[in-house]
Amino acid sequence: MTLLDPPPSTDHSLLEDILGLIAGTALMALTVQLLQAGGLFTGQIAGLSLVLSYAGLGSFALAFFLLNLPFYWLAMARMGARFTLKTFAAVALVSVQSALIPRVLDIAFLHPLAAAGLAGITGGAGLLILFRHGATLGGVGIVAVYLQDTRGIKAGHVQLAFDAGVFGLALTLFDWPMVAASALGAAIVNIVITLNHRRDRYIAR
Repeated sequence: MTLLDPPPSTDHSLLEDILGLIAGTALMALTVQLLQAGGLFTGQIAGLSLVLSYAGLGSFALAFFLLNLPFYWLAMARMGARFTLKTFAAVALVSVQSALIPRVLDIAFLHPLAAAGLAGITGGAGLLILFRHGATLGGVGIVAVYLQDTRGIKAGHVQLAFDAGVFGLALTLFDWPMVAASALGAAIVNIVITLNHRRDRYIAR
């Protein structure tokens, strides 16, 4: 799950932004359930939160919310209050929804490869909706863009380094086929975003 420096949602009304955030975060919470059903994880803060939850260090919802907190001051300084508030709302909604969905949805069996494919598609779609409404799921992406702007370090390299750490940690907890399936799911997310989050094709100026 990456940050692609989304455009401000100047063309959306308040109601449209609210509905967009609800829809996008619902898809992301569903993505978490699909990953958990397949015993998989993903990259970025969401992936680290899943790995910690699998290790018995708290729930995904709590870990995801708490791990994102340190990044909001940077988001405020770099991207402003509007973006920061939307991102905070998106993270909070994913945390709440991912805790509530298991009460109404019980996935008895999901093959890891199916989980990777389905979660990659729903995760990519959810992030696209959030991007279009001027929000993200916070975390490392904010730092990556900041370091690119201030230190000349490519944002993609920062995110890849963090993801390498997450997947490296996962290798100490899971068998390599599960880590490989998780990497496939993360790749599908990025493919969906790369193909559809294009300012020159889909985003009106």
